[in-house]
Amino acid sequence: MAATLQVLPCLVRAPLRSLLWGTPVARRASGMALAEHARQLFESAVGAVQPGPMLQRALSLDPDGRQLKVRDRSFQLRQNLYLVGFGKAVLGMAAATEELLGQHLVQGVISVPKGIRAAMERAGKQEMLLKPHSRVQVFEGAENNLPDHDALRAALTIQQLAEGLTADDLLLVLISGWSTPALHRADRYQCYGCPPPVSATSVTLL
Repeated sequence: MAATLQVLPCLVRAPLRSLLWGTPVARRASGMALAEHARQLFESAVGAVQPGPMLQRALSLDPDGRQLKVRDRSFQLRQNLYLVGFGKAVLGMAAATEELLGQHLVQGVISVPKGIRAAMERAGKQEMLLKPHSRVQVFEGAENNLPDHDALRAALTIQQLAEGLTADDLLLVLISGWSTPALHRADRYQCYGCPPPVSATSVTLL
């Protein structure tokens, strides 16, 4: 009798433990489900900030293709659209922009980290690369995230393009993060990563 009384509490507690903690197999299955859910959340978050989806949310063309809408503002397109950009993600941003606005884009210049194109090719990220006959000129520089001759050459080319525009032109500026040393200048443009003042209407996407 005494032995039976000792066993009964164990039998009563066993289903409760299973209910609360489950069997080892159930715990493993639950852990796998959580891991899969976490992976899906991660992939969804990364997908949401890919250049393509982000640019599609920010830029659009009206049905007749004569106006560019940037968020809540509209701009007339008449072969007057230019593009400059700088930063680590700007290569993919420029590719997405040209995919959307290619027929309207006159010229573009972007400054990106050294080796970024090769890295995208190795990773199979073709959507992050510009097409072979792109109108966007790419400068790679700022190796180890430090200003160098190539980054300065990119900055001068961007400056030359921007200063050559008129009040009838539209300049789309793509900036990734706090930019890079690619646009850092030691002369009259002291703003880190800021393009020089221009006459054209400037629209900046961060």
